[in-house]
Amino acid sequence: MEHAGNARPVRVGVIGCADIAWRRTLPALVAEPLIEVTAIASRQEKKARQFTDRFGGTPVEGYDSLLERDDVDAVYVPLPAVLHADWIEKALRAGKHVLAEKPLTTDRTQAERLFRIADEQGLLLMENFMFLHHHQHRRVADLLADGVIGEVRSFAASFTIPPKPQGDIRYQAAVGGGALLDIGVYPIRAAGLFLGPGLDVAGAVFRRERSRDVVLGGNALLTTDQGVTAQLVFGMEHSYTNSYEFRGSLGRLWLNRVFTPPATHQPVVSIERQDHLEQIVLPPDDQFANIVRAFAQAVLRGERPQEWTENSLHQASLVDAVQANARNFVFSAGD
Repeated sequence: MEHAGNARPVRVGVIGCADIAWRRTLPALVAEPLIEVTAIASRQEKKARQFTDRFGGTPVEGYDSLLERDDVDAVYVPLPAVLHADWIEKALRAGKHVLAEKPLTTDRTQAERLFRIADEQGLLLMENFMFLHHHQHRRVADLLADGVIGEVRSFAASFTIPPKPQGDIRYQAAVGGGALLDIGVYPIRAAGLFLGPGLDVAGAVFRRERSRDVVLGGNALLTTDQGVTAQLVFGMEHSYTNSYEFRGSLGRLWLNRVFTPPATHQPVVSIERQDHLEQIVLPPDDQFANIVRAFAQAVLRGERPQEWTENSLHQASLVDAVQANARNFVFSAGD
């Protein structure tokens, strides 16, 4: 699909009426001039209509029915993680570009297969790690490259949230629930963003609840081949944290609200060197608007950035390795 000045926008269908779609992604999709939301599918037509009443498009009962529509060029998939591989493959084989919520799949083998299908079909498959498209991380990377804290010795990231209501999907093992795939993937991806593709997993610890058989929290230690470490904390039985920090040979740098900043949030980069503390206030940025625009632009230009594919595959490898190396502490509710 070539994009000229008066070419039609990318016609997007949504597979699944998830909370993240309602709160953040659909508002960004309908606000983007390069995108037109043409259909929203749910297993129940009533739920789909609730979404289309707010965001527009045609309500569709059943995901397969949406994939059969001629007015859908691309689909957004916000389904539970264990359902991603099946519906992403169906969408690609139906000739649709795909923007899928993170994690793209539950393991690297599935991710490799899906990217191979996308390549064979000449279609774009993009993982919706929205925080990567916030300008604050580019500014941090530039500061580090300029040596603001000397040589980086270690990285730490934390993303933790308080417990959710009992019926929350994150507590359902059958649909890929648990803190690792929903929350832990963020600090893991941040480590890959800043420390590069050569990371290895030195170890991990999970807290797994016995009755629901889901990971409620954990820690992971990653390292580069030069001994720079990444200490990562994640969980859903904690006080709220959302930050990362670098320690270097001359100082340290840290930043809060790194994964889910509101569009109006002004990030504050703190830099400490000996007795000197500097704070740099950055302008607001909308990471959801940025990622849907990047997706639309790539579709319209016929691009499939290899970097996006390689980064998603590296991420899947790290998540696999964290799970494989984790020591599980199993507990019962109330322990």
